[in-house]
Amino acid sequence: MLNKPLFKFALSALALATLSACGLLAPRDTAYSRPALTLPAANTTDAASTAATAQNLRSWWKGFGDPVLDALLDEATQNNQDLALAVARLDEARASLAQTNSSLYPTVDLNAGVSRRRASENAASFSPGAQAISEDRQLGLTASYEFDFWGRYARADDAARARLLAQSAAQGSVLTALYANVAQSYFALRALDTQSTLAETTLATRQDNLRLQKRRFEGGVVGELDLRQAEAEAASVQATLQQVRQSRANAETALAVLLGRQPADIVRPVLARGSDLSALYAAQQVPAGLQSDLLAARPDIVAAEQNLIAANADIGQARAAYFPRLSLTANVGQQSKDLSTLFDPASLFWNLIGNLTQPIFRAGAIDALVSAANARQKQALAQYTQTVQNAFRDVHDAMNNVEASRQIADTTAQRITALQKTLHLAELRYQAGYTSQLEVLSAQRDLLQAQSGLIDVQRNQLAAVVSLYKALGGGWDGAPANAVAAR
Repeated sequence: MLNKPLFKFALSALALATLSACGLLAPRDTAYSRPALTLPAANTTDAASTAATAQNLRSWWKGFGDPVLDALLDEATQNNQDLALAVARLDEARASLAQTNSSLYPTVDLNAGVSRRRASENAASFSPGAQAISEDRQLGLTASYEFDFWGRYARADDAARARLLAQSAAQGSVLTALYANVAQSYFALRALDTQSTLAETTLATRQDNLRLQKRRFEGGVVGELDLRQAEAEAASVQATLQQVRQSRANAETALAVLLGRQPADIVRPVLARGSDLSALYAAQQVPAGLQSDLLAARPDIVAAEQNLIAANADIGQARAAYFPRLSLTANVGQQSKDLSTLFDPASLFWNLIGNLTQPIFRAGAIDALVSAANARQKQALAQYTQTVQNAFRDVHDAMNNVEASRQIADTTAQRITALQKTLHLAELRYQAGYTSQLEVLSAQRDLLQAQSGLIDVQRNQLAAVVSLYKALGGGWDGAPANAVAAR
């Protein structure tokens, strides 16, 4: 048995350890403050400006004036599985917050029990004349509560709340990406439709020329070389048309998957067409000046910052393990060996238990938890900083691509005009006998290449505008009312 001096010494040591922990290891201030990053005042482009209306996440694409595009985006919102997965994850985070928040409140349980026992009549504790078989019935309530002096549960609640907001922002990222992917896939499909129309028109022209050359060859007007060149040119355009049709079929399947359609509809997709590529290209607009604070609402930046807030709160939660934990437990109810007397006043029982636990030795376990929390906070900080850096890079690249594509489109249009005149002159020279058919075919190829290139440039311009929408996290609502319009 522990003697009194030793007992007093142990008690004093425990009290001293507790006070030392409270005074020296109290949780430092873990209040969150946003990391300081040097941000540009604005992202601008040097292009000429015209009046425009900024769009936002929910209606940005309506500026194209294409009801089919509107309907496709609505369909994707209803059926896309990536979005359904994000919604389910958000529901899970919301449930986790509710579970964590419940720790801030007392727990109350209803207890009911019946026991039947038989004691050994040969046991030393058995009293002569006592009943060997006994029964006991009990009905009562148990309540317990742990005082959150050091903010352990409060920090856990802060962390869960921040993770809920992060998951909500992640859903916004999925939605923004979904809108961008559907729009880009639709623009790609309309570009392939335009390529197909160009190839069909060109093939018809080449086939007409081939029939003409056959007649001229049969009449002895031209040699076999001209005939074979016409055949080769028609076959080349025919192969191009087949490749375009193949790419268009794949694009339709990819878009059907984004729309969340059933497998049978993916294999044989039926997709409506709206505005043609040139109309979509003419309708797109981009603000000339974009303030850097627009990126603060970008979903992935919001999610990264909320994860940093949660990691910061986790540090406070981990540090709270250094300090005493005080809990109270209360029981009240009725207990009786007979059911008939269970609710008599004499059957009332209650007890109140207070418990104080101060960690003394954990072999470094608490230190490891705090170190791990600090490491996760540093990871979250690095991820947040990297997310902001990538956001500005995305906006810069998208703005650069928008302007570059517009300039390339203008130059390509000028080249097409010049090539059309070149082809006309080549045909006149060939008909007059000043040159061979090879010059005409060369001019035709150059013109077809330029026309096909213009379609690709217009598609790239639309894709860059969508990339800018995505880079800004869903549009540029609040940007200056100046825009770069397609020419």
